[in-house]
Amino acid sequence: MPRSWITDAARCRSAGIPEEVGFATKPALAVRMIGRTLDAGVRAAWVAADEVYGGNPQLRSALEDRQVGYVLAVACDHQIATRAGKVRADALVKKLPKRAWQKLSAGAGAKGHRFYDWALADVADDRPGHRHLLVRRNRNSGELAFYRCYSAAPVPLATLVRVAGRRWTVEVCHP
Repeated sequence: MPRSWITDAARCRSAGIPEEVGFATKPALAVRMIGRTLDAGVRAAWVAADEVYGGNPQLRSALEDRQVGYVLAVACDHQIATRAGKVRADALVKKLPKRAWQKLSAGAGAKGHRFYDWALADVADDRPGHRHLLVRRNRNSGELAFYRCYSAAPVPLATLVRVAGRRWTVEVCHP
């Protein structure tokens, strides 16, 4: 429940919300919801989400424990582990060579394919699986977007880009 509801006992009573229901962050709710969904037998190869979720290490760990791939947006100041130590995502991207960037479509939009430049940097981690920082660069403005990625097995850049691009389709409400 949102914090504004939980602090208003009368509102909760009138809505029929039991007293034992408490506040939970969006990432904590996501961990529970995804866990229940997977436990019910629904198969999911990937989870894609925005910065609220991507910056949460508990959500990332829960998905990794279940070997569910993810492409989760993170802020530009998100700390990325490298072999040389931790570095901000926006600082790491400045170290990428020009050849690291590839023009790929994030999928079809209202005006056709949404082309961006994309690059991938490895995240240092000794646990099983493959972790990366995926970076999207707007071809006109140069604006950057950052994503933490995980997969149990190696996947090509194009797969991660496809997953990142599909995030918008689940955010759109269709009649």
